[in-house]
Amino acid sequence: MSCYKGKYHDELIANAAFLATPGKGILAADESTMTVGKRLASVNVENTEPNRQALRELYLCCPGALQYLSGTILYDEGVFQKTADGKPFVEVLKEAGVLPGVKSDKGYVELYGTNGETTTTGLDGLAQRCQKYYEVGVRFAKWRGVFNIGPNEPSPLAIHENANTLARSAIICQENGLVPVVEADIQVVEGAHDIDMCADVTERVLAAVYKALNDHHVLLEGSLLKPNMVIPGKKAKKASPELVAEYTVRALQRTVPPAVPGVMFLSGGMSEEEASLYLNAMNKLEGKKPWTLSFSFGRGLQHGALMIWKGKKENVEEARACFLKRCKANSEATLGTYKGESA
Repeated sequence: MSCYKGKYHDELIANAAFLATPGKGILAADESTMTVGKRLASVNVENTEPNRQALRELYLCCPGALQYLSGTILYDEGVFQKTADGKPFVEVLKEAGVLPGVKSDKGYVELYGTNGETTTTGLDGLAQRCQKYYEVGVRFAKWRGVFNIGPNEPSPLAIHENANTLARSAIICQENGLVPVVEADIQVVEGAHDIDMCADVTERVLAAVYKALNDHHVLLEGSLLKPNMVIPGKKAKKASPELVAEYTVRALQRTVPPAVPGVMFLSGGMSEEEASLYLNAMNKLEGKKPWTLSFSFGRGLQHGALMIWKGKKENVEEARACFLKRCKANSEATLGTYKGESA
């Protein structure tokens, strides 16, 4: 098997390695217009373009925060938006030494023949979109595949379909200069599954994803993985950070090749503090970890700041202080030095 060897080969490897820099992580500010609308609605702010711009500026122009980030994933609208002073957000990031990224998929549709499972859309036109993004300075792209946990889920069909779609999107991104961030998102927060069931599903999904990535000749050194952590559902017995770390790292050891430079976890429906403590425990865990274990958090970095901001200019400074605190906490968690909020 040969992997991608095109003109972006060395650039992809360098950018993936940079994104996986220990002590840094990725801000997932890539909420679609509909999703960011739900976030704004939670603090009684109208879902308008100026309000979405103000929310992005709250984070992306937060003094001191970008030193803890290696990359930021934006939605298409955010890629082409500017600050209130007229500077493109992409330029703000580049000047701070942060790689701009983008959400490259087009959302989900029902996968017929399954029990409500989904597949991701957006492969049509992806190459052209990647070219457009590369021209304006974007250097990586995230594609999300969603997997359910249930009595018979994820089904073999859903695993196969989503793994191959993730792989097809990854090689298209690489052919057009963008590091693919492969998001295999198993819906782990809801439900009554225990941690053993979550581990089993995670291992089956990741094994299929890396089989597909190899089949599609994806350059693993020029890619990143964005997976869930291995945790029990809300209705099951809660697991300690140490147990989550043990199960999660073991699942990665069994499925993720050492060629992959970084595993950038999603925060899902976890609280900000839970996500930080779990990540910290993984980095404290002894054992073989050939990849950087870091974060690509959305809610895990933004939620507290959003609750403070509430769309009001007079709250910006306090909201940014909260955001900065979470960025620093997760930077420490990537090094295994986070002491927790109680400290």
